[in-house]
Amino acid sequence: RFERGMNLWTTDLRTRETKQLIALNASGGSLTWDKEQKNIFMLSGGTISKIDPATSKREVVTLRGEMTVDLAAERAAAFDHVWRKTRDTYYTAGWHGVDWLAIRPVYAKYLPHIGNEHEFAELLAEMLGELNVSHSGARYSASGPTNDATASLGVVYDQTHIGAGARIAEVIANGPLSKAGMNVTAGTVIEAVDGVSITAAMDIAQLLNRKAGNNVLLALEANGARREIVVKPVTQGVENQLLYARWVKRNRDEVDRLSNGRLGYVHIPGMNDGSYRTTVEEVLGKHALKDGLVVDTRNNGGGDLVADLEMFLSGKRFFDYTTDTRSVGYEPNFRWTKPSVSLANEANYSDGHCYAYAYQQAKIGPLIGMPVPGTCTFAGWSSVQGGIRWGVPGLGVKDATTGRFLENLQTEPDIRVMNDAASVARGEDRQLLAAVEALRGLVR
Repeated sequence: RFERGMNLWTTDLRTRETKQLIALNASGGSLTWDKEQKNIFMLSGGTISKIDPATSKREVVTLRGEMTVDLAAERAAAFDHVWRKTRDTYYTAGWHGVDWLAIRPVYAKYLPHIGNEHEFAELLAEMLGELNVSHSGARYSASGPTNDATASLGVVYDQTHIGAGARIAEVIANGPLSKAGMNVTAGTVIEAVDGVSITAAMDIAQLLNRKAGNNVLLALEANGARREIVVKPVTQGVENQLLYARWVKRNRDEVDRLSNGRLGYVHIPGMNDGSYRTTVEEVLGKHALKDGLVVDTRNNGGGDLVADLEMFLSGKRFFDYTTDTRSVGYEPNFRWTKPSVSLANEANYSDGHCYAYAYQQAKIGPLIGMPVPGTCTFAGWSSVQGGIRWGVPGLGVKDATTGRFLENLQTEPDIRVMNDAASVARGEDRQLLAAVEALRGLVR
């Protein structure tokens, strides 16, 4: 692999000269010689090619064929595979008290009545649901170029607006309409999209269908002045990232305001390399001189960072590099050695639960928020014919002290605070307020 995708290269073992033989820009591939070792057959990108290494000549091997599938038999085989693999690889004996042998005929009787993959996935999900375990279930999804995909303008709409057009309540930072020269502000009404007027009975979403990445003409009205601009909408996934950044900034600013700049704030959305790098960068960078740290893991979807985070946050200072009058550093300088509190909620999942449990058990600081469901278990996802993805955990996690599995073992926070609907509607984050209050008590 060099620059972009993988290509076919050749190396002269005597001169060690290496050069590209054939450009593929593929994600991968495999090679095998013919019997005489004169030609190489290569499988890459779903295509088989015959290659003469002496001349670099490449011929695509064309294949054509048809297959008749017995869907009922295929689904029966897939059903049996899921049932057997669950029987043989489930992480703990007894299948959570379920008679797994007796479960099979209960659900197998519905197989002749399955009409499509959505129904089959639902059948598997219902059967696996008997286990009452996380990291399990079955799903089927299919997409195509004609599927609905509403593009996003990077704004929050005014839901109280009555009448024609769509009124903007907020322009999201770094979104399509926040770019230099757009000059779009809150209160602006979008009257038309690509020449189609937005009536009082119309949702602007239908006019933005499948338009992400394309130039779109907007007719705008603000304070009686009308104008037209061209904007390039983004996907909803991109807008969600912008909204996430907006939420994090709001929380960081709130912690800074409530603590008069003494406390830092980080949010860890997932237990992955990117999140860890960002966390360490911010904590040892912009928050290095802060007196305390709010570590927010609410809605963390999991991964595998629990040990790294627990060690990073549990640092204890044991050396100071100093003279009689001036300190220039301390050890460990690669870990957080000051007080912290951690936020968690009902949506912490998988390693998000492992982290909340370990943070509390290690007594690093108080855990604040709502009870975290016991989902600290390793996933085991795979696919069967028809594009159905299913899973069941093959590995559990035990507390080394108590010997208890953490699956279905709910973690109760030290300080329980609910973000009720009324508070959220007012723009209040009661959990964040409680975290700041608790941390201020630790850094006095």
